[in-house]
Parts: sequence; structure tokens; C-alpha cells
Amino acid sequence: MRSLAFSNLMGVNASHVKETMMTRKVTLMVNSSPVETDYFVERFLEHTVVGMVRSLEGVPEIHELKISVEEGQTSVLVNGSSIPVNEFVNDLFYHTLQGMISTLKGVDEIRTLTIGIQR
Repeated sequence: MRSLAFSNLMGVNASHVKETMMTRKVTLMVNSSPVETDYFVERFLEHTVVGMVRSLEGVPEIHELKISVEEGQTSVLVNGSSIPVNEFVNDLFYHTLQGMISTLKGVDEIRTLTIGIQR
């Protein structure tokens, strides 16, 4: 609770702080194989990916998020519903995710990529 009170003093929305602390699970699959991640990578992926998806028009509150990339095509599922993306958003998500994930230890060539976030 102390961090929430401090965030109010700093002008940060307490519900946003609480929401970001509620993530239950982050999964990462590359070429159909799980990739081990530590706390930092999980939180970084969560904040970056959720932020990217939240910026799209018409996205509801995110409880479950799945982003898949295959052959240059990005699909986004929020709470089980597909979120349409145009060519610009597809390319932006594709290149951003490829860049982030390709730097992880043990990841070589990326043919398919799936990030799952449960909140």
C-alpha cells in the first residue's frame, strides 16, 4: 500500500500502478519452443506489449493477451477476441517484437513467435 500512496503523491494513477502489479503469467514461445525468461524480461515484455496493444483503437481492458507473429503477419487477441491491425501496425509490432526477442539468450532465428500475458 505504501507504494500506491507514494504514487499518488507523484501524480501517478494508483489504479494503473495496481493494474501493472497484477500480472499473473507471461509466456514466450519462439519456433514452438518455450523460452525461459527472468523477472526483468517478463515485466519488460508485459509493459511493452500491453502498452503497444492499449494504443490501438477500441481495445477493452486487457485480462488476457496473445500476440502471434508468423511469416511477417501479426495477430492480436485480447480476452479471446481478435483485434484487427492495419499494415502499419502489423509491421510496427512485427519489427518491434522481432528486435526485442532476438536479443534474448538462446534465441537464434525467429520463424514464429507467441507472447501470452494473463492478468
